[in-house]
Amino acid sequence: MSDDALRQLLRGVDRVVPEDDFAERIRSGNKLRVKLGLDPTAPSVTLGWAVVLRKLRQFQDLGHTAVLIVGDFTAQVGDPSGKSETRKRLTAEQVAAFAEPLLDQFRKILAPEPLEIRYNSEWLAPLDMGDVLELTSKVTVAQMLERGDFAKRFEAGTPISVMEFMYPLLQAYDSVAVRADVELGGADQLWNLMMGRVIQERSGQRPQVALTMPLLIGIDGHQKMSQSLGNYIGIEDPPAEMFGKTMRIPDELMIEWFRLVTDVPEDEILGFAEGLADGTVHPGDLKRRLAREIVTQYWGDEAAAEAEEEFNRVFRDHRAPDDVPTWPLPPDDPVWLPGLLRDAGLVTSSSEARRLLAQGAVKLDGNKLEADGVPRNELAGRVVQVGKRRFVRFTAEA
Repeated sequence: MSDDALRQLLRGVDRVVPEDDFAERIRSGNKLRVKLGLDPTAPSVTLGWAVVLRKLRQFQDLGHTAVLIVGDFTAQVGDPSGKSETRKRLTAEQVAAFAEPLLDQFRKILAPEPLEIRYNSEWLAPLDMGDVLELTSKVTVAQMLERGDFAKRFEAGTPISVMEFMYPLLQAYDSVAVRADVELGGADQLWNLMMGRVIQERSGQRPQVALTMPLLIGIDGHQKMSQSLGNYIGIEDPPAEMFGKTMRIPDELMIEWFRLVTDVPEDEILGFAEGLADGTVHPGDLKRRLAREIVTQYWGDEAAAEAEEEFNRVFRDHRAPDDVPTWPLPPDDPVWLPGLLRDAGLVTSSSEARRLLAQGAVKLDGNKLEADGVPRNELAGRVVQVGKRRFVRFTAEA
């Protein structure tokens, strides 16, 4: 059973350091304290965040204690991981505004037990200057500059604040405070997690195992999923939106997404990969399966079926969705369409509307519109579509 558990926990993992220590702890049958720290710096839990949260849930399902640390203190410092310049600090009020809604979303993935939810302000805020100096004495500047992003900035002459040096130390101190046996994080967090091992050992604790997960590539197919880049799917996105966004990912991401964001068995995923390679599996069909799996996970089977039906209606059958918003027509006759599309929120500007009209991307009940001026009675009660997913039904009320 312990080897089965080990295989399950290693699925999709990027790095485990040290591997032999991790295998020994899992095979021992002892219950571990598994730490995951997340700074509340954005309003939504994305599928990217869900990758590490789902791994934490796997530990819970095997009886280990999940220690979820809400980084309300460290979020005010700012994680410099992957940053080429000093990042803007958040205020305590901004962090607090994000924290509570995020916790509700975390609970959609994590089991209620065994779970500890801790705020790291509990032990970081009370530190006095003596405590801070003691913490900083455990590492050297040379060790800090071994970190890739710090080294690049130092070589380029880009400023690095002392506060940024403090972030990995504070995250490491979290591991001491909760006596972590394992710490989870994204692939870009390995250095921070290894710093936790250093500080634990120099504090008289057994060093934690660092386990990292790959960074999920966003729906743009190029960069890691990020709310600031807009290439994300949130776990609270409506089912139809979640389904539609998943259908936009490049084909080459599907196998990785199956492995990281679904519970489809590994042997079945390997079969998908073989089928794509030899042409026996159609990419569109497989992507639908992926979209159904994701929507089902967060909204249930019925919602997934309805989301697929909605997708078929809009994209395959080229029909408008059932819940098309309405917009009143102006009294003008004929109606200047670029301005109307702009006012209805279908485009950002009248110049964009004119460009889309010229490209044939604006349709009236499925038929292309090209003229700027349209008789009012031809628009009343009918649905205008811009691009693939923007619809409005115009009403005759002025």
